[in-house]
Amino acid sequence: MKLLLDTHIWLWYLLGDQRLSLQLQTAIADINTELWLSPISIWETLILAEKGRISLQPDPVTWVNLALKTLETREAPMNHAIAILSRQIALPHQDPGDRFIVATAIYYGLKLATVDANLTSNSALQTLS
Repeated sequence: MKLLLDTHIWLWYLLGDQRLSLQLQTAIADINTELWLSPISIWETLILAEKGRISLQPDPVTWVNLALKTLETREAPMNHAIAILSRQIALPHQDPGDRFIVATAIYYGLKLATVDANLTSNSALQTLS
């Protein structure tokens, strides 16, 4: 399975958050699962830390760099087609992070690991929660 981790799923897995379902824990830990991460998730993580919504030690940038080594993922590069697709997909809100992540999953043919009801209800998107 090829799985794009939504930002909260990436954080929950690395931080050991109990909200992460057993199904997602198992899928992420499975050596046969190809894990992908969008650069937007790094951007969102740093914004969450800047706003004080999460605490990452010793500092957010160091934590992110260590996290990228701890849980190996493939980078899902952004491109012009993803930028265009991000504006064409039907989502109930205009959140740019969600739009780029959904467009990335669709563009690369990846299943999106998310529990965001705004995303799991999208018929154009395969999700795992």
